[in-house]
Amino acid sequence: MIDIARKTPVVEGLAPNQIPFDAILTEQRPTIFRGMARDWPLVRAGLASPRAAMDYLLAHDRGERFIGYAGPPEIRGRFGYNEDVARLNFQTERVPLAAFLERVEQHLDVADGPSFYIGSSDLDAYLPGLRAENDLGLDWAALGDETPLASIWIGNRTVAAAHYDMSNNIACCMVGRRRFTLFPPDQVDNLYPGPLDLTPGGQAVSMVDFAAPDFDRFPRFKDALAAAQVAELEPGDVLVYPALWWHQVEALDPFNVLINYWWNAVPAFMDTPMNTLLHGLLSLRDRPDFEKQAWKRLFDYYVFGPADRAGAHLPEAARGDLAPLDERKARRLRAYLLNRLNR
Repeated sequence: MIDIARKTPVVEGLAPNQIPFDAILTEQRPTIFRGMARDWPLVRAGLASPRAAMDYLLAHDRGERFIGYAGPPEIRGRFGYNEDVARLNFQTERVPLAAFLERVEQHLDVADGPSFYIGSSDLDAYLPGLRAENDLGLDWAALGDETPLASIWIGNRTVAAAHYDMSNNIACCMVGRRRFTLFPPDQVDNLYPGPLDLTPGGQAVSMVDFAAPDFDRFPRFKDALAAAQVAELEPGDVLVYPALWWHQVEALDPFNVLINYWWNAVPAFMDTPMNTLLHGLLSLRDRPDFEKQAWKRLFDYYVFGPADRAGAHLPEAARGDLAPLDERKARRLRAYLLNRLNR
């Protein structure tokens, strides 16, 4: 494993309602809150034994089939691609939780066995009641989103290759230890992202195998390592980091469970910027460079500068699309764009 000297800052002794979210986001400062969830029933069950944690999960199971991933021993837990990046290196199936956990339990003592993974499953939909007993209890409305997505991740020794999420993340380590390797968003060029349309879990992932990086093929990865930091999590620890930070997640023990919350401090009517990026591929990327540079200046003026700059010199009644966005204006803009794209 690569050696990264910078460690994610650790804070102890805070309650969830004392997390300084504004500072973490504005300063782009991932932070570990040591032991914040240590008294949760799922954490206590996991500290007792893997079987106790499995039984606790099954007590809340409503019988839905989870999306489960299974990979052969040769992938060494790293879900990704085959050699020519033509297909994924694992199988996906709908599986009952009891059957999935049975497979994991059968391989608890097998160091080089197959990899099993359930990722990003809606906690309330699949395991009703579990969140009521294992929850941060935050005032989400104060953070700008009343309905965060709470998900559960279950598996054995697995590796989620470095990727980014479009939401801010609160990752609660429940069972087993986890290692997050984190990179700021400006390292995208040095992480060599894979395809956008064939992905292991919905997001582009780094093509670099962190366990054995090929610096001849990926020389700029050395620059990414210089900017990286590592967050080592024990059961009960909580890691908070901003949207668009790249992160590789390693589950280090024979049985591991994580609960996370995704949220964005923006109104629900705002569209996802990924749609803008994909449309940029369609409309901008292959234009002449001189033309792209001119469009870049326009984007800086209208989009990436201060939100009120482009309309500040106009009478308020004449600002139109340059005025602050609200739900009505968002619907109108969306309808206009759909009409323009549907040609």
